[in-house]
Amino acid sequence: MLVTLIPLFDENMAVSAYSLFSQKKNYFLNPSLLGAGFHDGAAYVDGLELIQSMGIETLSADKEVFIPVGNISIFSDISGQCDAPHERLVLLIDNTIPPEESYIRRLRELKADGYKLAMRKLEVAKFEAYREIMLLMDYMLLDHKKIDISKAKIYFGKIYPNIKLCAGNIESMEIFDQLKEDGGYQLYEGKFFRMPINKGEHEVSPLKVNYIHLLNMVNSPDFELTEAADVIGRDTALVISLLKMVNRMTVNSQITSIRHAAAMLGERELRKWLTTAVAGELYTDKPNEITRLSLLRARFAENLAPAFALAIQSSELFLMGLFSVLDVILDIPMSEALDIVKVSKNIRNALIDKKGPFALVQEFITQYENANWQEVSRLMILHNIDMQQVYDAYVNSLKWYREMVYGNEESEAVQ
Repeated sequence: MLVTLIPLFDENMAVSAYSLFSQKKNYFLNPSLLGAGFHDGAAYVDGLELIQSMGIETLSADKEVFIPVGNISIFSDISGQCDAPHERLVLLIDNTIPPEESYIRRLRELKADGYKLAMRKLEVAKFEAYREIMLLMDYMLLDHKKIDISKAKIYFGKIYPNIKLCAGNIESMEIFDQLKEDGGYQLYEGKFFRMPINKGEHEVSPLKVNYIHLLNMVNSPDFELTEAADVIGRDTALVISLLKMVNRMTVNSQITSIRHAAAMLGERELRKWLTTAVAGELYTDKPNEITRLSLLRARFAENLAPAFALAIQSSELFLMGLFSVLDVILDIPMSEALDIVKVSKNIRNALIDKKGPFALVQEFITQYENANWQEVSRLMILHNIDMQQVYDAYVNSLKWYREMVYGNEESEAVQ
């Protein structure tokens, strides 16, 4: 299975929910899929299978998850497929579900069972025909390019006052800011949050420069564990993060110094932890999803290394993923951002010129996180990559991120 999570933001750029998009079969090995919906002909909902196996907390913490359902899978035993709290799941339908009595009745049953409902891909001309279905919706996903929000606010406010509107297909922060100013939408979706804003010259703050220098040090060939420990000791936030990490990995250990804690991790783990911990501090003035995106890309790229015959360079691919949003973090062009960070030629070529052996991995990851399954399928066939290998790489990334961010807090809660 191919699966990815796409964030939905509120007006403060905080993630309110995730949409989970999945695809069971390769498009090019199954040509009939090219003209069909994601789940047509399926008697089960693929996304629920993943939630059941991983747990909704691993996927989305405390956020709602939008799950696409098709015109057949909507009649399946949804609660039997997944025991996650019904109020956390938003069943996402589209125009392949007709406004017929059998479907309306089924949607009413699901609503009565506590599930939330959302709709996408419905043309304005069909709003009236779908009136009975829309009265059941909690969310309506609209392409902002095709909708006049000033008219939509009046229309939905009068006829469907309980529906929350989501603006989709937002490509830049400028468009997001304008839509937010116009009002009417409660949620926002698109690639805008990971697009840099490079208006004029922007000076990188001294604190960020210090963190970048630390990243340079820890990722240099002559990295020394004791030197890194001494630098960590000067930053309270990093010290606390290091101690949490060591406590999570060991039992009843008596830590006597920062150097001792660093030694307990070992050079390889310390290097990886410090890279992610410093990245977290570096991104503090950005939306939390940027941190998540950066770390997931890093781990995903590392996990995909064997699939692209780059296993020996997996650590380098980790850095490429980590720095793939450095221009967003520093608000400067990527070429200038990578001048500050000492990265390899392979990373520079991939992130700036879209060339070299790493560029393909970066392109694959970008297409994957956009749920562009047709292009992902093409790349998998072209490079003889197994779907299970990709699925395992992504799911491992989700679990790793969850453990990195929440692992210690969950352990303390259990105790």
